[in-house]
Amino acid sequence: MLRAARHVLLFLGLTLATQIGGLAYLISLVARPGPGRRIGLFVMVYAAGSLGASVAAPLLGRVPLDCFGALLRPQSPVYCALNRHYVTPALAGYAQDLAASMDARFPGTVTLALDANFPFLDGFPLLPHLSHDDGGKLDLAFYYRSADGYAPGQTSSPIGYWAFEEPHQGAARPCAGRDDALTLRWDMGWLWWMNRPLTLDRERLTAALNWLTSHPPAGYGVKILLEPHLAARLGVSHPWVRFQGCRAARHDDHIHIQLTGV
Repeated sequence: MLRAARHVLLFLGLTLATQIGGLAYLISLVARPGPGRRIGLFVMVYAAGSLGASVAAPLLGRVPLDCFGALLRPQSPVYCALNRHYVTPALAGYAQDLAASMDARFPGTVTLALDANFPFLDGFPLLPHLSHDDGGKLDLAFYYRSADGYAPGQTSSPIGYWAFEEPHQGAARPCAGRDDALTLRWDMGWLWWMNRPLTLDRERLTAALNWLTSHPPAGYGVKILLEPHLAARLGVSHPWVRFQGCRAARHDDHIHIQLTGV
């Protein structure tokens, strides 16, 4: 009974974390490899499945972001290894155009993607996100500076998330005083010790937000989630730049972009 429960939990965990990992685990179980070979077989099947997903997903309306792109790429290879780097072709083009524009204005700029979506099935959750389930959403990392200037391809947090820009004194705090029982608005303070001593590159971030609000893909609108205090600090005001609410994750550590139908 315990062994069966363990297999079920591993299947569910791998499925929720990578979408296709649970299926790869089932195949490794059914194949019954010799002692000590199951992990190796799982890795081989999972790698083959991930490669197959990159070929099949475009036939179903999603494409993988280039894991090693020069101007636009995932912040870490982990996002690719977990199959969390898939978006619709329109969103991929939008992000690529942003990256090209940023490099043209600030030569040497690298735009880093964070969580996007899995390769298949609208409605399949990409935890812990509430809405990354249809290929039309993408998180982008902030741009950062070190003591020597712009830090290309680097983020303060090791994973791009949870290096929050705290509100300045007197800034808008729409969630102050709330203590919601169900919320993703975590401060993650216990992880801050891992953050690098980098500071926000306000000039690049402001330029990126202004470009995003002025260059929507043909036939689409855009929704951008950003904390109000940070939008005010950057001087960015546009109907597409919105507050995500007090129960969703904080958005003063990354930009969330999504395309909406017109």
